Amino acid sequence: MTEQAGTSLGGQRPAFAVPPDIAYFNTANLSPQLHGVRAAGEAALDRRARPWTISASDWFSDVERLRSLFAGLVGGDAEGVALVPATSYGFAVAARNLPLRPGDRVVVLAEEYPSGIYTWRAACRAAGAEIVTVHRAEDQTWTEAVLDVLDDRVAVVSVPNVHWTDGARIDLDEVSARSHQVGAKLVIDGSQSIGAMPFDVAAIRPDFVVSVGYKWLLGPFGVGYLYVAEEHRRGEPVEQNWILREGSEDFARLVDYRDEYQPGARRFDVGERTKFELLPMAIVALEQLRTWGIPRIAATLSELTGQLAARAVELGLDPVPTDRRGPHMLGVRLPPSVRSGIVAALASANCYAAVRGESLRISPHLHITDTDVECLLNALEAATRSAG
Repeated sequence: MTEQAGTSLGGQRPAFAVPPDIAYFNTANLSPQLHGVRAAGEAALDRRARPWTISASDWFSDVERLRSLFAGLVGGDAEGVALVPATSYGFAVAARNLPLRPGDRVVVLAEEYPSGIYTWRAACRAAGAEIVTVHRAEDQTWTEAVLDVLDDRVAVVSVPNVHWTDGARIDLDEVSARSHQVGAKLVIDGSQSIGAMPFDVAAIRPDFVVSVGYKWLLGPFGVGYLYVAEEHRRGEPVEQNWILREGSEDFARLVDYRDEYQPGARRFDVGERTKFELLPMAIVALEQLRTWGIPRIAATLSELTGQLAARAVELGLDPVPTDRRGPHMLGVRLPPSVRSGIVAALASANCYAAVRGESLRISPHLHITDTDVECLLNALEAATRSAG
């Protein structure tokens, strides 16, 4: 994989279930589906229709396989990975295990994805703590804006790797270093970056990292991931279910109630984590990402979004500069006259992207072809011209 890090991954359209007449640039909302993932889901449904073929060990084997695969993607160990159904669940675990005191501060970004914001608002209300919402000036990066507010009053820094509205990047290495310096805990929403950008928990040293599985991890709804730093793995889960207890593999003895938990971060797993219909799909998705290699995915998407950014400038539009964004997402700021109708205009050309905040958010994956690029740019040019 390392030797191929600089090799483009073009020509992957046949791996995806995207019709030839559809130009889909909305992975940040919901990933295009891999044929292999769909086949795994169909096989899983067939298997679920024969419950007599599912053994006690099957309740655990796919779970552990998936745990290991995700750990490999983020440079961690399987003992630190919990399976969660949503970012909100992961944030709930983090908030429960990072108790706040009156006067503490929790740093978040302006216009960040709502699940984390609502979690920290509730935690701050309960503790008498304060939310500090970081706003970015026009001449600032998000990294600079976050670093400006970090002092010893901050207890928790809750940030993503890229802003979900436009892909603007936060340098987690710098934020981590400053957070550790002031004694703040670091919680990362990796939903818009893990799977499309290299991510290394050993280097970043976060306390918690949460990611959904249905965006850049190319998997199904309802299967998400939570990485927990070692010092928090003996913390308190948000629910008490049977399968996270020590000895739960022995179904005959489940009536012998145990206070002890499974080792590592397994205590934070959601109940019904096994999801016989979904886990095989998630496994195939993560195996495909591992085969492609995250550095190669990032390099390929960076080349594509760079091309789109250059063309957007030619149209007189304002994309996030290359050195300020992630490789896989491109936010293009649009005037209100264009923004209000751009999604419908694109859809009429069988082209799909999203508006978040003030930006058209373009989020391709490896299925994108030159024809798709021209479709997007032609529709964007027509919408810009008609609005002008």
